[in-house]
Amino acid sequence: MINQNRFSVFLLGAATLALLGVGVARAADSLDAETKARIERFEKGALTIDVSKYPGGIRDNYEVFSTKCTQCHKLSRPINCDYAMPDEWSRYVKRMMHKPGSGIDSADGKKIYEFLVYDSSVRKKTMLDDKLAKATPEDKTAAEAKIKEVRDKYDK
Repeated sequence: MINQNRFSVFLLGAATLALLGVGVARAADSLDAETKARIERFEKGALTIDVSKYPGGIRDNYEVFSTKCTQCHKLSRPINCDYAMPDEWSRYVKRMMHKPGSGIDSADGKKIYEFLVYDSSVRKKTMLDDKLAKATPEDKTAAEAKIKEVRDKYDK
């Protein structure tokens, strides 16, 4: 009886994974050619980030980021994407939190967001500065305040 229950659980799990695979394939098929090309470009870049010089809390957040985000896609996608502003990361993380199977709760989402904001202020500084220069005065002020808040929290 116990072996039969284990087998039933195994079959249920296998069926679930198969359905998730079909869902991922269908989601990828629904993307337009420009979006597919953009994602492919991001995924061809670096697979990891050297965070050895980042503060301890940010290194811890990187572990959450690298663990959670690889549940659904390659880590190279967010590492190499053209997002750098806090509001871009906020939208991205919220969207990922709502994906089925992401396993990203609000506490993990905050850690991932803070890692991405911090990392952008260091590794993507030129891109961030270009975006800040093009932002409205209100958006620039809000972004700089959020970056400062995150940096102040971890740079001690």
